[in-house]
Amino acid sequence: METNGISVDFLNDLNRSIKNDISNVNSLKGFEIISESIVYKILDLFGRNTLLSMLYQTGSGPGEKIAEIIKQKYQKDEFAIFEAIKILMTELRDFYSMQIREVQEYQDHFKVIIQNYCFLRTPYSHREKLKPGKSFCRINKGYFETAFRKLLGDKLKKVEINFLHDDLENDVCIEELIFYPKF
Repeated sequence: METNGISVDFLNDLNRSIKNDISNVNSLKGFEIISESIVYKILDLFGRNTLLSMLYQTGSGPGEKIAEIIKQKYQKDEFAIFEAIKILMTELRDFYSMQIREVQEYQDHFKVIIQNYCFLRTPYSHREKLKPGKSFCRINKGYFETAFRKLLGDKLKKVEINFLHDDLENDVCIEELIFYPKF
């Protein structure tokens, strides 16, 4: 393609017509498109199990990091369960708004039912593969399960976070944290 014949006037006119002030760039929308594409492509190419594992591991790394930060900040290696919940939720206020709705006690575990408004909710709720409770939520699952495992250490056999339902009226997800303490 020959470009030497393009005049300065043509380039100036072209630049005027394509100019977009950087304040108009919608980075979040671009990230939505890329995130949805990642989900679809990995699902199509590698299947559901690989997709879920990849998303879980994506959250697991930052979960390890926040647990490390909390341990350093509080000069402790292990925390009690509700102490860990309080500290973790306080540290993550920029990304989550949570409230405990109920605590259910069982013989070998207990459930903490929470309402959760996370940083992923608003930008992704209108995208089918990224809606609350769908596969993209595995990032939060990996994040919280890893952070709690690291913060609770030997006090815990297992921890799970599960999506229960989408509460559209209050614009939050209802989830359960299930803790299986060692007795």
